[in-house]
Amino acid sequence: MYTLLSGLYKYMFQKDEYCILILGLDNAGKTTFLEQSKTRFNKNYKGMSLSKITTTVGLNIGTVDVGKARLMFWDLGGQEELQSLWDKYYAECHGVIYVIDSTDEERLAESKQAFEKVVTSEALCGVPVLVLANKQDVETCLSIPDIKTAFSDCTGKIGRRDCLTQACSALTGKGVREGIEWMVKCVVRNVHRPPRQRDIT
Repeated sequence: MYTLLSGLYKYMFQKDEYCILILGLDNAGKTTFLEQSKTRFNKNYKGMSLSKITTTVGLNIGTVDVGKARLMFWDLGGQEELQSLWDKYYAECHGVIYVIDSTDEERLAESKQAFEKVVTSEALCGVPVLVLANKQDVETCLSIPDIKTAFSDCTGKIGRRDCLTQACSALTGKGVREGIEWMVKCVVRNVHRPPRQRDIT
């Protein structure tokens, strides 16, 4: 009887919680993506004005519920001196969203180098990666094929994991919902990183 009641309690009052890192260079649009995610998935959330978002020093945290899954986002600062702190969060995370500024061709090689360090980290082995080609609302942006070509020598280093490159505009919200829903499917089916159980509040 206890097992039945315990199972019912978990079904009714607990969610599986997954920690998702949002990584990428500074000014790629990580915090804007986080704000759009919270606005789209949390009914009562009144988001901050996107024009007031500044460079993240440290991290921003946000939570989004998608069905029976709760995503806990850690948006980490992307400045070069802060990138050395990223790996401190790897062991706890269930998925990575890597944001690329599609309008900044000059820093594409720098972004690729940071991405390569992420996907080659043993601590992230098997963790799904969503690559968001952000700022696709800007006419002069690089296309998805351009970005895939620039990152092509990383392909063999991605290993056996779910990985998707997707167009996105964090400013307009285009591609945000699709990216989050894809990530939820991936983390739920990844048996190598089970979720944490959290009471629904």
